Amino acid sequence: MLQITNIRQGAVLNHNHGKESEKGLEVRFEGFSDFPGPVKLNGQVAQRDGRRFWGDVLLTEKVNTVTAESLSAYGSFSQSIKVVWDKKSFKRVNCYIDDHSFFWTDLAKERPKRAFDHFYLKALKEIHDRYGLKVTLNCFFHNDHFDCDMTQVPDCWKGEFIDNSDWLKLSFHSLGEFPDRLYIEASEEEFAHDYDLVHDQIVRFAGEETFITPVVIHWAIISPSCVKVLKERGVKAYSGAFRPRLMGGPSAIERAVGSAKNTAANSQQGASYRRDKQLAGDFGFGFEEHYNVMEETDYLDRHRVMYNPFFDITFFRGCCCCNLVPLEVIPERLSKAFAGSAEVGNEIFDFASHEQYSFPYYHNYIPNHLERIAKAAELMVANGCKPVFFAQGYMGNDAWGD
Repeated sequence: MLQITNIRQGAVLNHNHGKESEKGLEVRFEGFSDFPGPVKLNGQVAQRDGRRFWGDVLLTEKVNTVTAESLSAYGSFSQSIKVVWDKKSFKRVNCYIDDHSFFWTDLAKERPKRAFDHFYLKALKEIHDRYGLKVTLNCFFHNDHFDCDMTQVPDCWKGEFIDNSDWLKLSFHSLGEFPDRLYIEASEEEFAHDYDLVHDQIVRFAGEETFITPVVIHWAIISPSCVKVLKERGVKAYSGAFRPRLMGGPSAIERAVGSAKNTAANSQQGASYRRDKQLAGDFGFGFEEHYNVMEETDYLDRHRVMYNPFFDITFFRGCCCCNLVPLEVIPERLSKAFAGSAEVGNEIFDFASHEQYSFPYYHNYIPNHLERIAKAAELMVANGCKPVFFAQGYMGNDAWGD
């Protein structure tokens, strides 16, 4: 057996993992070899101590191939992995808020003189002005609660949206809130239609400058045909994974009819959607093993980011979903995230929430929801994070010029 053991395929590496210079990032790779001959790392002879080998490799590209090769009497054996050099990395944070249909419905019905006089956009701008928040609002085409769609939003505020597009972006999320998991078996044509429909409406009333490619689709899980559409439209980062996975919370029927008492209680208590994590013993392990790729899930939980060379997409794990974490718990939640990331050298962070919890007329309204978003933004900046959009550059880092 020959295997690199200290760095996984898809690892996102920065100055915390080696010595960075204008030439590249020099990183030590280690592993084990059962073969008696020499081991080379990208053509250079590695040091050995019994089965263990190690050596330094200079990463010079954004995506680098690292090959360990052993020569023996039985032939040549090798393993190759791909890793990312996050050049000139810095601590940064992305924020997105899902499920938007209420604010643009209010605009369509109320027609205020200024869009940012609306309480929701006004509050987000205040958070931006105070902490530099950059945020993506992921949008539905149709409001399934009030029978309104984006075609009813006038374009009279386009200039205002464009003026704020350096920090506030709009993106595609789904045709509507229901049914759940709309794109788990969707065709390429169906998904492309919905994506382009929302894109065109956002551009019409908010300007091309305001649209940004999404980093998550409603419920996150989508079919392979949808992935193809996302790739064609330039998506380079995505939350979690594409695959179907176990997600807790109320049932589809409960969500459709409200389930206000249970959902509101879960939100106030910070209950997790990862119901499998709440199950004890072998039964809980069974859920985790059956519904998730355990090693990949655990790696993302710990390292926050992982590049997939087959999709050419970087998957990321968020630190906090504000509608699920009580205000007083957010500092503890983010403190643990920063401590864990410091251990592994990660500098890429994300937090999220859902629009509807900010609106008093929503049945699961959380009165301090916008305060939670403000607190998360405050703590991210206080811990040295620069607000970015993951859809721009490499996870918000433009050092590679893409």
